[in-house]
Amino acid sequence: MTKKELSQLYYLKKEIKEQQRRLSELESAATSCTAKITGLPMGKGISDKIGNYAAQIADLKALLEQNLEKSLNELNRLDRYIQSVEEPLVRQIMMYRFIRGYSWGKIALQIGGNNSIDGLKKRLYRYLKNN
Repeated sequence: MTKKELSQLYYLKKEIKEQQRRLSELESAATSCTAKITGLPMGKGISDKIGNYAAQIADLKALLEQNLEKSLNELNRLDRYIQSVEEPLVRQIMMYRFIRGYSWGKIALQIGGNNSIDGLKKRLYRYLKNN
């Protein structure tokens, strides 16, 4: 498996966070819409803002649901691959980096044992290159 394949879960998680943020914005905008009754005749270009927001919200929720399912499938695929790795240290590095999304510094702290960031990176990339 390549680094790019292993990183897919990270990018899916980022996409999901952005979709959740956008959904929150849309829901907030939809709830703040109020009808303006002034007693004057309506002009051209009047639209149903709440209806438009509802349609956008429904579309975004469907897309978010699809990405959550993809994320779960990707997590399962990565977990199966990582568990098949024979070297315990490489398994740990992969789990922290590709499943939990830790920075290299945090991985070095979690693993401990005077392992340097560069040493952990080299060990992982060497393993990926050779397997």
